[in-house]
Amino acid sequence: MDDISRIRNIGVAAHIDAGKTTTTERLLFYSGTIHRMGNVDDGTTVTDFDSEEQKRGITIYSAAVSFNWRDCRVNLIDTPGHVDFTAEVERSLRVLDGAVVVFDAKEGVEAQSETVWRQADKYHVPRICLINKIDKVGADFENAVQTIRDRLDGNPIPIQIPIGTEDTFRGFVDLIEMNATVFSGTGQQTRAEQVEIPDELRAAAEAAREHLVEQVAELDEDLMAHYLEHETLEPEQIRRGLRIGTIARTCQPILCGSSLRYMGVQAVLDAVCEYLPSPLEVPPVEARDPRNPEEIVTRSCDPDGPLAVLVFKIVADSHGDLFFLRIYSGTLKAGSRLTNVSRNRKENLPRIYRIFAKRREQIEQAYAGDIVAVIGLKDSITGDTLGDAHKPVLLERIEFAETVISQAIEPKNSADRDKLAAALQMLTRSDPTFAFREVAETGQILISGMGELHLEVNCHRLERDMNVPVKVGKPRVAYRETITTATQHEGRFQRQTGNREQFAVVRLRVEPFEPELGAATFQFRNAMTDDSISPQYLAAIEQGARDAAQSGPLGSYPLINVRVTLLGGEQNDETSSEIAFETATAIGVTQALEKAGPVLLEPIMRAEIVTPGDFFGAINSDLMGRRAVIHGTAMRGSNQVIDCEVPLAAMFGYATHMRSLSQGRASYSMEPSGYQQVPANLTRDIIGVF
Repeated sequence: MDDISRIRNIGVAAHIDAGKTTTTERLLFYSGTIHRMGNVDDGTTVTDFDSEEQKRGITIYSAAVSFNWRDCRVNLIDTPGHVDFTAEVERSLRVLDGAVVVFDAKEGVEAQSETVWRQADKYHVPRICLINKIDKVGADFENAVQTIRDRLDGNPIPIQIPIGTEDTFRGFVDLIEMNATVFSGTGQQTRAEQVEIPDELRAAAEAAREHLVEQVAELDEDLMAHYLEHETLEPEQIRRGLRIGTIARTCQPILCGSSLRYMGVQAVLDAVCEYLPSPLEVPPVEARDPRNPEEIVTRSCDPDGPLAVLVFKIVADSHGDLFFLRIYSGTLKAGSRLTNVSRNRKENLPRIYRIFAKRREQIEQAYAGDIVAVIGLKDSITGDTLGDAHKPVLLERIEFAETVISQAIEPKNSADRDKLAAALQMLTRSDPTFAFREVAETGQILISGMGELHLEVNCHRLERDMNVPVKVGKPRVAYRETITTATQHEGRFQRQTGNREQFAVVRLRVEPFEPELGAATFQFRNAMTDDSISPQYLAAIEQGARDAAQSGPLGSYPLINVRVTLLGGEQNDETSSEIAFETATAIGVTQALEKAGPVLLEPIMRAEIVTPGDFFGAINSDLMGRRAVIHGTAMRGSNQVIDCEVPLAAMFGYATHMRSLSQGRASYSMEPSGYQQVPANLTRDIIGVF
């Protein structure tokens, strides 16, 4: 397909168990991409093709598929709903032009729904919404729409209303065309039939249509003028207004259905083509000139423009990594030689693929606006920019959350230690929120991630996919350190090494700072007003500062929310070197941190607990004993919902304890909220233990 205006790059995202993967499976079936329907519970869906996903019945890795609907090509990414794998959602939304957000008709907006919505806001992603599971006991379409308005500050505009609810759900009223669609049959034999609006729904449908017209008229001045004159809008005008509002992110069209029962999915496909933008309709991507990082440049979606490509995902494999790319400008050709602008390296690009989950189709070239995968890159990682050596730009990197949990790991056979290190390197290439480090004092290897499930899945991958049997310790909190005051210090390194003297002096200031949401938590700045240090040493100085920030003065935990500023220094033309300046900086930063009021930080989780009212008191009291801060409680149907923040350290084993308090009827979800200072009495215990 050469017409970029007919491309849709979309994602399907939601809270866990809202029906994302089932919806994706139905989209593929009705588009003709697959002819046999898979099932999440049976582990047979197209996008959950990893054995770990099939065993657990959840999505862990974002999966890409391409298919055609009407005259559009849709590049779709099915994303995880579990908070431990939120990085998959983050990097997917970074490169998508639109999203379908799925909500459970009974639950409405849930904890992870809010996270997904915030991520979509962060990357300016237009979205449409599907209120799924209308056939579920307790489903309430109007309440689900209201939660989008209240909890997400959205502007939901229903373009359908359901016919029936729970076990009487049988179709929907199309408020634009003012007709009804009813479904008959079961399973893959389900058929849709267009009929007149049922008499008992006629009044409600007309009222909903009038409200729809009023909301759409407010989205565009020309439509408002027409509405004021004629007091109505034609169906084509309504669609045009919804498209304008959706792309401008001032509204979200709302559809309803039951993906499990094959009801309403074709309408979602129609809405994707009708309301979500093509790559030509989103603003040109902003980038920086690598030769002048302060200068902002833009790249529009032009196949004939200079090449600008972002690496947003890597699937590591011992036979060769698979790199997922979003092409923002230019044309990517198989067999070409590119520049990795982020690392100033040359890369060869032997093959390009269009991806259908685990199946690949080799293509010779891909154009601006497309999402493809390639093999053969050697030095690229997630977030790197590939481009034209003559007109390079640096696209904004994808920033991921800090890890919150760690555990010790070792191979069952000591002979496998090198094999384990290589396997861990492979996992970190695939997953930017997974990290490992060796503790110098003990030789122990620590792995870190976003939650217990995250680490458990990666340990299973080590054994199953990489054939490295491992022993793991108990999970423990990934503490961080920061400072409370600013201080200046001089780092000096002067030493005889072999036949050569090494000399370097740096003057530094370290200070606390609050990074913007999603920005790097450590900053290095050069504020020298003279030329006391040659530019050739600046990279080594920054590296020394970053290395020192990996180990704080209290418990050797990494530092966050710290800025190091280079003020000046001294050098000797004969005895100064990069290693001398790197060492002097590390010494200076380490000593400055000790004087800057270091404190210990712990990860705080935002938790949402849903419990029947009978157990509310016991669960609330238990949370208070875990140092939780309750932000609010609300009713969701017959259940109480507790919204709180609680230290991660207090939540290990909580699922088992919560089940015993509620006879197995309560549920909860958590996501990282940030870091807070550990109380002084607990700091002594933690540093003493670790």
